[in-house]
Amino acid sequence: MPMGSMREVVIIALSLCSAVLALWCATLTVSNAELSTTFYSETCPNLNDIVFDNIFQTSLSDPRIGASLIRLHFHDCFVQGCDGSVLLNNTATIESEQDALPNMNSLRRLDVINNIKTAVEAVCPATVSCADILAISAQVASALGGGPSWPVPLGRRDGLTANRTLANQNLPAPFFNLDQLKAVFAAQGLNTLDLVTLSGAHTFGRAHCSLFINRLYNFSGTGNPDPTLDTTYLELLREICPENATENNITNFDLTTPDQFDNKYYSNLQSQKGLLQSDQELFSTPDADTIDIVNSYSSDQDLFFNNFIESMIKMGNIGVLTGDEGEIRLQCNFVNGDSSSGFSSI
Repeated sequence: MPMGSMREVVIIALSLCSAVLALWCATLTVSNAELSTTFYSETCPNLNDIVFDNIFQTSLSDPRIGASLIRLHFHDCFVQGCDGSVLLNNTATIESEQDALPNMNSLRRLDVINNIKTAVEAVCPATVSCADILAISAQVASALGGGPSWPVPLGRRDGLTANRTLANQNLPAPFFNLDQLKAVFAAQGLNTLDLVTLSGAHTFGRAHCSLFINRLYNFSGTGNPDPTLDTTYLELLREICPENATENNITNFDLTTPDQFDNKYYSNLQSQKGLLQSDQELFSTPDADTIDIVNSYSSDQDLFFNNFIESMIKMGNIGVLTGDEGEIRLQCNFVNGDSSSGFSSI
C-alpha cells in the first residue's frame, strides 16, 4: 500500500474510533474532573494532527517508535504522576529520571516528543503541555501499530522538577515476581486487571539482553535457565544473547508480529515464550489470579483492546497537575526559566 493511502486509512480509522468512543469516554470515572477530551478544541484545534503527522513520519523509518512512546508515557506516570518529568534533562537543580536504573539505555525517542513540541509551539504557543503530548503520543502509537484508539482526556500541566529516587523506587523491574508487580501497580492506584492489561503493550517493541539474560544462564543463582522458559525459545535467545552480550544485543518482545499491536503477547505467555521474567510471571505463577485474564485476552483481542483503553486512561490520570499547578513548558526537556534551555519564564 502506498504511504499516502496508508496514512488515509489510519486517519479514517482514528476518526471512526473517536466518534464511537466519545460518548463512552465521557461516562468514565476520571480522577480529576478538570481533564477533558476537548480541552484544546478552541486553543489548539490541530493538536492531534500535529502529533499524528510527526509520529507517522518517524514510524516510516523506525518501527520501534510505537513501543518507545507508550513506554515513555508509562515511565512518566509512575513517577510523581503524569507530569512530563521523565522528559527533563539534568541541570544544576534537576537530577534527570532518564538516569534512573530502569531508564538508563532504555528510554528512547525523546527527540520525537521534543520535535512535536516545537511544531506545536509554532502554531499554539505556550498552550499545550508536554505531559499531554506524551498522552496523545501513546494513543497514536497504539493506533499506528494496529491497536486501539481513544479520545484522550487532556488538560495536564507540566511538573517543575524530576525525581530520580522515585523512578528507581516506583518503576517495575524486569525480574519482579507477581507479588512485587502487583505492589508497584497498587501504589499507583492500579489493580491486577490493569497490570495484566498494560503489560500487553509488550506485544511490540524490543528489549536489551541485559533485561533477561539471567533467565538464560543463571536464573536466581541456580546456574540453570529459568524453568518457565520454553526450551526452543531458550536456545533462540541464547543465540541472540550469548553470555558476553553487550548493550547492542536486542531482540523482539513478540516472535510472531514484532511491530504490530495485537494480543499475541498473551499467546506467547501461554507457550512459555514471555521475554521478561515479569512477563511470564503473569501466566506461570502457580494458581495466580492473572492466569484467567491472560487466557481471556489470548482468545479475545477485542476484550484486550477495550480494557487497554480503560487502563491507559486510568493510568493517564495518575497525579495530574491542572489549573494553575505546575506550568506549560516551552521546551519539554527543561523547565521554564532554566538558563540551560534559553527560554524565559511565562
